[in-house]
Amino acid sequence: MKPTLKTFFALLALLFAMSCKKENSNLQSSSSTTLSSAALSADAETNAQAVTVIKIGKQRWMAKNLSVARYRNGDKIPQVKNPAAWAGLTTGAWCWYNNDPANDSSYGRLYNYYAVADSRGLAPTGWHIPSDSEWTTLSTFLGGDAVAGGKMKEAGTAHWLDPNTGATNSSGFTALPGGLRQGGGFYILGSWGSWWSSTPGDNNMIWGRFIFGSDVVLGRGLTDKTYGYSVRCVKD
Repeated sequence: MKPTLKTFFALLALLFAMSCKKENSNLQSSSSTTLSSAALSADAETNAQAVTVIKIGKQRWMAKNLSVARYRNGDKIPQVKNPAAWAGLTTGAWCWYNNDPANDSSYGRLYNYYAVADSRGLAPTGWHIPSDSEWTTLSTFLGGDAVAGGKMKEAGTAHWLDPNTGATNSSGFTALPGGLRQGGGFYILGSWGSWWSSTPGDNNMIWGRFIFGSDVVLGRGLTDKTYGYSVRCVKD
């Protein structure tokens, strides 16, 4: 039977709809999946935590900062509250911002680099601390360091201080301003988020990443190993 003009346009519309569906699928940049409690325990003492996994490009990240108190092999990571003791450490340790456990639910724990680099494993099984190049992969997917921070920050002022410039969280990363620990003191909660990479740089320093409340930049810089930074893990 010879196809009619009406049939031709119906087929054309169907092909167009299928093409749009495929294009939208390819453009999807992120999605989240909550792992079951059977897969990851919420008990920080087991070096595991229940997490939401966010897909950004080809990477899968934890959607919250790490909060574990044991290495992967079960050894306990010391909690160090004393400022002088923290500043003089050459081994792994953690703390809460201002040594206040109320900060854990939002910001997780701060770790020095010695905990990050410990061979016993800070990241839970199946995860690792991102390298500097893995951070760069994330940033590049989001348009580069000049704009990636805005796409990673939680929008609004529930945690970030006003005005939280350019925050959209379009990536789903939900970066929060957990501050840092430096020389034993605590600084800039609400206006600054800082995260370790696993990559050493020059002069025995380590590459870190930073997000600021005042702009949309994802910062990159070298950091002393004794600082206390947040940790965000990426899937193996």
